[in-house]
Amino acid sequence: MKKIFEFLIKVFFWGVVFSVGLVLVFKYVPVPVTPLMVIRYFENTSDKKMWKHDWKPIEEISKNIQLAVICTEDHKFVKHNGFDIEAIEKAYEHNKKGKRVKGGSTISQQTAKNVFLWPQRSWFRKGLETYFTFLIEKIWSKERILEVYLNSIEMGNGIYGIEAASQYWFNKPAAKLTAYEAAAIASILPSPRKYRANPASAYIQKRKQWIVNQMQFYGTLELKEKQ
Repeated sequence: MKKIFEFLIKVFFWGVVFSVGLVLVFKYVPVPVTPLMVIRYFENTSDKKMWKHDWKPIEEISKNIQLAVICTEDHKFVKHNGFDIEAIEKAYEHNKKGKRVKGGSTISQQTAKNVFLWPQRSWFRKGLETYFTFLIEKIWSKERILEVYLNSIEMGNGIYGIEAASQYWFNKPAAKLTAYEAAAIASILPSPRKYRANPASAYIQKRKQWIVNQMQFYGTLELKEKQ
């Protein structure tokens, strides 16, 4: 039993060292690939496998899309420490009623999940997500979290990151996205492989207008002052 205990202690220690080191590296280095990208690639059995991903620094990403994803995914992003307790409680109450499962994840949690983990619902995965969310909130700035999020998440079938999404949906760089174009991309994020940003369905068109209204209500986005 003593040897087993010592082994587990070593595994835990080196696990912490490796995870902290990885978070430190990605504080400065672009994330080249995520577990979801690899999983989606091998899930696709068609002859035409698509994998579009082009990293861009946040300075080359339109403020419109930065604000759009905050308004639709996590409006308390600049204020919380990685977790929105109120949103989690609301999601829990909603899900208890047996309706369509609703998540309460923040942008920080989604970033932790997408970059470091796999897309599976389990308490173990959720525990690791909480751990990595804590790490990136402590080690990265809010600006860096949003930058990694916008460059890593799925935004279409085989489309990852905002630059690839902007080119795919609107044939223009992410730096030039208008408010309505940004809202269109943000509107499909709950189910990016189900919906199209352009041309937009009646549902997406309605959701897009709602997001633009929220962006106008939110006002100017200032991340650096909120670090």
